[in-house]
Amino acid sequence: MKQERGFTLIEVLVALVIVAIALGAGIKAAGSLGNNAERLALVSAGQWCAENLLTELRLTQQFPDIGESPFGCEQLGRAYTGKLKVSPTPNPLFRRVDADVVDDQGRPVLTLSTIMGKF
Repeated sequence: MKQERGFTLIEVLVALVIVAIALGAGIKAAGSLGNNAERLALVSAGQWCAENLLTELRLTQQFPDIGESPFGCEQLGRAYTGKLKVSPTPNPLFRRVDADVVDDQGRPVLTLSTIMGKF
């Protein structure tokens, strides 16, 4: 009697399940990479916005007043808004300046902080 060669139905189904799991993991990984790239672009542009604001504040060479003020800017075609918070430090010759940046939907992007001295 001649024995048949080949795969059984169960072996084929197990192989298909393994391939499906591997493809699902690959798709999830590719989606995560896309989301990470989007977040990196969002944070980088928000950081440029905050850095430009703090640099402009330094270039005016004026000691900032304590309090909060809104600001806005556009980077890479996206609108960013935020608050510039100036608070006192233990040394009256220095002030802490925080630029809180949010995206166009009001979600926090980043906070950039610096210390400014009296000129």
